This record gives sequence, C-alpha cells and structure tokens, in this order.
Amino acid sequence: MTPAGRFLLATLCGLVLAGIVHVAVVLAIPYLSTSDALSRSRATLANDTAVLIHAAEVSGPPEAAEGWLPPQDPATAVGVCAYDLADGPVRISAETGPLFESLSVHGRGGAFYAVTDQAALRGNIELVIMTRRQFDEALANADEDERNRDVRIVAPSREGFVAVRALAALPSQQALANQTARSVSCTIDADE
Repeated sequence: MTPAGRFLLATLCGLVLAGIVHVAVVLAIPYLSTSDALSRSRATLANDTAVLIHAAEVSGPPEAAEGWLPPQDPATAVGVCAYDLADGPVRISAETGPLFESLSVHGRGGAFYAVTDQAALRGNIELVIMTRRQFDEALANADEDERNRDVRIVAPSREGFVAVRALAALPSQQALANQTARSVSCTIDADE
C-alpha cells in the first residue's frame, strides 16, 4: 500500500471512530446529566401539591419560584410535581378556572401524555398515573363504575414528573396563574 493510501485509510478510520464516540456521548447525556428536569423535579417528591418553578410576572414584588427553567413566557406560570410509582399509583387533581391550563406527564424519555382544561369534567381534571402491573391489578379489582371514573395513564417508567402551565391572558390574572400552577394536587392514590 502506498503512503497516500495508508494516510487515507488512517484518516477514514479516525473519522469513523470519532463519529461513533460522538453518537455515544450524545445518547449518554440524558442518563448521565445531574441537572435535567427529572433530576431537579425529584426535590418535589415529598410535596402533595405542585411547586412553582416559574412565576408569571406580576406588577408587584416577584413571587418566589424555584427558577431553574430558562427564561419563559412572562404570562405563564409553571409548576412541577415529581412522582415515583414504587409507592403506588399517583393521582393528579386539578380544578380548572377561567385561565388556560395544561398538564403534561413526563418520563425519562420526554412527555408521554398531555391534557388541557378543555378535557375537564365539572371543573376538574383527574389523572391516575400507574405502571402496567398496577393498571392490570386495578382493572381486575375494579367494578364498572370505577373503570369509568378516572383517566388512567400507564407510564413508560417508574419515575417522572407532571408539569402544570397556567396562562394569564391579562396582567391582572398573573397572580391567579401562579396560584393555579401551585394548586395541582399530586398524591399517592390509596383507592387503587
């Protein structure tokens, strides 16, 4: 083999190896990161309600919020509550009001379920997040009325978090948006 051929082969091997290392690092980042949303939301596991992590900006003094999100829409309040399904299914309860409100359920791989206040029945949104095994047990033990009562969501992983967003259309609604984001209940469901 000529010196130019050896150089070309070595360069090609180096580029292939660099590409493999690059892809491996990019795919490993979510699993090795200690400051991703799931890791940061774990601090809310002991809370029974969502923790405000971004407050809608009010004209008065700023409300206390965790503040680990990058800059958000100033008219939106964001709350988070983490869950661990090892303790049992988790019930998410939210009362809707005049503001637009959305709930999204996230696992390690990203969001896997979302709902807005338009899906509320009689002003309430009730979600029960569970593992496949918990879902099968609940289905086997439930009567017909219980099966139709809740929206049951099978989570792809045991740990995750629920993000609550409330939008204040007017500056006078910003305090209400902050209260709405804080008021979502996240509790272990004793009924299941």
